[in-house]
Amino acid sequence: MQNAAIQVSNLSVGYTNQAGLKVPILRNVDLSLKRGETIGLVGESGSGKSTLALAMMGYLKIGLQVLEGSSLFGDIDIFEMDEKRLRDIRGGKLALVPQNAGQSLTPTSKIGKQISESLRLHTTLPKTRWEERIIQLLTQVRLPNPEELLSRYPHELSGGQQQRVAVAMALAGEPNVLLLDEPTTGLDVTTQAHILQLLKDLAKETGTAMVYISHDLGAVAQVCNRVAVMYAGEIVMEGETRQVLQTPTHPYVRGLLMSIPRLKEAVVPVSMPGIQPMPGQVCQGCAFADRCSMTQDICRTERPILEKINNKEMVRCHLHKDIEKFSIHILAKQEVRPDLPDQAKLLMLDDVAISYAKPSVLDQLLGRKSNSIPTVESIDLKLIPGETIGLVGESGSGKSTILRAIAGLMTPSKGHISYKDTSTLDGLVETRSKSLLKSIQLIFQNPDASINPRQTVAEILAMPLKLYFDLNGEELYTRSVALLDQVRLGAHYLGRLPSQLSGGEKQRVAVARAFAAEPELILCDEVTSALDVSVQAALLRLLVDLQKEQNTTYIFVSHDLAVVRVLADRVAVLYLGRICELGPVASVYRPPFHPYTEMLLGAVVEPDPDAQPTLTSDDVVELSPPGKGCAFQRRCPRTLGIICKDETPPWQVIDKGHTIRCHIPLETL
Repeated sequence: MQNAAIQVSNLSVGYTNQAGLKVPILRNVDLSLKRGETIGLVGESGSGKSTLALAMMGYLKIGLQVLEGSSLFGDIDIFEMDEKRLRDIRGGKLALVPQNAGQSLTPTSKIGKQISESLRLHTTLPKTRWEERIIQLLTQVRLPNPEELLSRYPHELSGGQQQRVAVAMALAGEPNVLLLDEPTTGLDVTTQAHILQLLKDLAKETGTAMVYISHDLGAVAQVCNRVAVMYAGEIVMEGETRQVLQTPTHPYVRGLLMSIPRLKEAVVPVSMPGIQPMPGQVCQGCAFADRCSMTQDICRTERPILEKINNKEMVRCHLHKDIEKFSIHILAKQEVRPDLPDQAKLLMLDDVAISYAKPSVLDQLLGRKSNSIPTVESIDLKLIPGETIGLVGESGSGKSTILRAIAGLMTPSKGHISYKDTSTLDGLVETRSKSLLKSIQLIFQNPDASINPRQTVAEILAMPLKLYFDLNGEELYTRSVALLDQVRLGAHYLGRLPSQLSGGEKQRVAVARAFAAEPELILCDEVTSALDVSVQAALLRLLVDLQKEQNTTYIFVSHDLAVVRVLADRVAVLYLGRICELGPVASVYRPPFHPYTEMLLGAVVEPDPDAQPTLTSDDVVELSPPGKGCAFQRRCPRTLGIICKDETPPWQVIDKGHTIRCHIPLETL
């Protein structure tokens, strides 16, 4: 393609094995990206998406090499550039937003200083205007109080806020090509919708070309002009976004779409059986043959070519003309369980308040409480055994804070948390008994923050198995393999280090470690955000099955409202640490809504380019609630004025177990 911003031609990347043979990880990839265009790279973890994107920047993981082909940036092969030339363009004309923002931000450097480095290295903007430009960038990515954030360190921000800082830093260099590796992972639905709109506007207004890597086909549908679907290091389908997502001609793509939970369906989605070949495992025939219901002899003996079937679409499949015959019949849909009967409570939160603010020196000297507004306030929740409650809301709404208090990582400043009516959970984790630690497990949003990078997967899984069950030898190995099988990995992962795993694979290891303790209560903090849709569907099935078998109870925090719809029995909607709506999932997801719930549901992106989210252009996020009145008053499109400003809204009963905290009369909601 002439005048392409990036032109990848017959690119194969791999390594040399112990026998001296070249083993490809990427196989004969051709991809062109023109100015102002956004192409989506989709596929399961380990399919080669990130490897391809990094290769476009001239990055190769240790041990990898270019086996053949080229990647042109402009008219120069990026693999032939010297280090100085690469440094000049990386972060400037060719920028990357990595999947894990925490790894791209310097922990000892303030946010303002880190973004100013991009301005210094890659723009001609005078230093006197740096602060103005940084504030503009932070505002663009919807960060609250940008002037205050300039002096904060990365650890003082939530995961979603760190991700937005990474986007702002990439935009600071005014790139010609922007490579985005899961840029909206961990973002709440409203922020994601606004970031996607920002990216679309950026491509249109500045001509920036983008490569958008994501497991979220809804995000891809909103921002991408074209989609390239990868499987086992190959592109198996490429075409216009609407055609790929609405009428896919490759069975793998159909399988991915079938794995996506839907906002209007309270059912566990189907999942493709099996797993894709290990990176570097070269198949004689079609790499997808073992997982495809259409497979014939030719699929196992001949590698299909990437065939152009019309002017806008290419597909790598011998049987694409018979695509309507494809089906997934191994795992069928399953309705979510009916309402649970009332019984003894497993966990109770009674008027819980939690604050991150530290008392001033004067307050400490006088022995008085701080006047700061609590981060989380007036939380009343009761869970029964075998129940799943979902906590939803934007970043900063207090969802993870509540989980951390239950897990003993911080203490409530007010109220009480009790477990089985016999144990108090108000203290820190080090004060808890071994049996209590076993009973309550926490799965963190970011596996890099909870997995020891120096331990193998076998060592990570062995810790809870030895601690709680005293397993060793063959028993330990057998149980570890069974745990990996449950999360769609395998025994060959036992010897790997976290650095040898993709983001989704690391999250699956973290999930397996939590299940290893056989807990009664699992605190799930965005556990599916880094997973591809097929593995997510399998994990949701696993959660449902284990709950049925072991009566496990879940508190499930997620920004993905469709996933919560599938898994939860009840939902609590939080805004700035205050519950504004609580009830059975089916009731909360249909009108009448709290105005905030309505905003969240309207911002959900679907894997359909024709389904557009509802956004308010002047809507801004807030850092803390007002001192009095309704917490949502300053953003509410239907505020009633003085009463919302001055008076705490009352609880109103909509239906059995469904309450809403709002001044607006129910009949007008």
